[in-house]
Amino acid sequence: MASEEEDSTVLNRPAAKKYEIAYQAHPEPSNPKERAREPSSRPVESIASFGFVQGILWANAGFGKLRDRPELDDVDPRYEPTVIKTNCSKATLDNKYLSTLAGEDWTPKQPPSRKTTFPSALDYHEAYKSGRLTPTQVAEALMPLIRRDVENATQHSIAFLSTRVDLVRKAAEESTARWKAGKPFSPLDGVPMAVKDEEDLTGYTKSLGSKLDFTSKTDATSYCVQKWIDAGAICLGKTAMHELGMDTTNNNPNFGTPRNPYNENYYCGGSSGGSAYSVGAGLIPFAMGNDGGGSIRIPSAYCGLYGLKTSSGRVSIRPSSNLAKSTGVAGPIAANMVDLELAYRVMAQPDSLHNESSLFMAPASVQANQAGRKKVLGVYRTWFDRADASIQKVCWKALDYLTSQLGYEIVDISIPLVHEGQLAHAMTILAEVASGIPSVKEVTSPNKVLISVGKQTPAVDFLQAQKLRNLLMQHLAHLYEQHPGMIIVTPATPNAGWHIHPNDLKYGCSDANTQVRNMEYAWLANFAGCPAISMPAGYVDPVESDGKVPIGLMGMSEWCCEDELVAFGYDAEKWLHEGLEGGRPRPQNFVDVLALAQA
Repeated sequence: MASEEEDSTVLNRPAAKKYEIAYQAHPEPSNPKERAREPSSRPVESIASFGFVQGILWANAGFGKLRDRPELDDVDPRYEPTVIKTNCSKATLDNKYLSTLAGEDWTPKQPPSRKTTFPSALDYHEAYKSGRLTPTQVAEALMPLIRRDVENATQHSIAFLSTRVDLVRKAAEESTARWKAGKPFSPLDGVPMAVKDEEDLTGYTKSLGSKLDFTSKTDATSYCVQKWIDAGAICLGKTAMHELGMDTTNNNPNFGTPRNPYNENYYCGGSSGGSAYSVGAGLIPFAMGNDGGGSIRIPSAYCGLYGLKTSSGRVSIRPSSNLAKSTGVAGPIAANMVDLELAYRVMAQPDSLHNESSLFMAPASVQANQAGRKKVLGVYRTWFDRADASIQKVCWKALDYLTSQLGYEIVDISIPLVHEGQLAHAMTILAEVASGIPSVKEVTSPNKVLISVGKQTPAVDFLQAQKLRNLLMQHLAHLYEQHPGMIIVTPATPNAGWHIHPNDLKYGCSDANTQVRNMEYAWLANFAGCPAISMPAGYVDPVESDGKVPIGLMGMSEWCCEDELVAFGYDAEKWLHEGLEGGRPRPQNFVDVLALAQA
């Protein structure tokens, strides 16, 4: 009998084609920097009001460089990067999926070093199963920490936009009753989690971190969030995000900016920074993030966590709208790899009412699919070497461990037009978001600039960007055909975090040069639609302060191969706990929720 893998069909995969285009270094970007400005300041208002100023900034960003490129002459534009591995006979979700998860032996997937790590969902599961704790006790211990509507709000509450106490208590009581009856829904039953404000959640408003109202008129819950709730997880509420998801710091003058749990002088990263903080501070084992240009992976790297950017179209957010339709996806941010796998496998169940998600096969156990996995890592050294020396040192130590101890092989690869590709991605996502924001009057100064500039993109340049998307996807298809099972590895970011300038916290900051630098490696997975994972690889000393700054390693696999990335993540977790000198430290602002609940 043929296996499920042999029966599968891949839809929309680009034709494999190798493009040999010599690397050409680009000049460093020279975008203007704005900080510590009143929202009504004259320079910002000029940009938002006068098209010729916006046009100058658009050209200064380099977006016009995609014109008259002979490499793109014979390439058709591709407007979406969704590639689907499907088995139509099995695409409809088995109703017993949660019971299948509950029946698996998850014990071997616990982090290797239990004493120095973050509590996982399985630790909550064991505490409830033994009767040592109840979900209600955990919820009651957490709510005073995360509520911002109380007189003595804690430093943790700034990571949460809102918490409905009545809904949290109701979910906790129902989970406690299930555990008392010995009938939990899944390994996630009673485990606390939170949702980025980019998704819909019944009983909550949605603002995308802005002063605008994006709340669903139907009071809906996004499908992927509902899957976590159906599994019994307790939603603590909405987490903070960078306004409209338009930068990678998570600086938010509207609702406040959470500081990095490892070092409060650094940003958490964005735009899923509230979710990353809540996991990084130990409040919850996993949270929902969204990623249009690194917004899951960058905050995961900054906060020393695991983050999975899923394949384009795989995870349904129905009926939520997506401002960045061709680049943005939902995915989990997690404290440990077992949390990442559990959260991903539950949220990525096919949605029969979603055109793309309905065709994907339900995620399977990594143990079941990865027995004979080829351990090949692709490195584009010219691109890799653009990272800061300290970042390269940390990442190469992790890669040396993977090759010397765990049987991985490194192959040299090349990827054409990486700098032009980043411009094409930036132009695309800015234009997509700008089309969904009719007026910039109510947004902060930095986003007045970004959205106004995004609205200046001519159709011919947008089409050139989509041609380059197709070229890159074709070349990636060639690489994955040449090296089956290969994971392309880079640093998650080329820099060690983002240091906070105190004046930025009140009015925000528009620092496009640092933003572009920060997204050096993250953009490709979004533009090409491939899944990618960020994993903690080590730590470096900060600038002028105490504590550590986490460094992330990123892997990008072929379309629909999240299982291979999860297996890779488990191997990288061994490096963190068994190979890295000193192991994995807990952050300065860590909360031991299980101990707190028991006390």
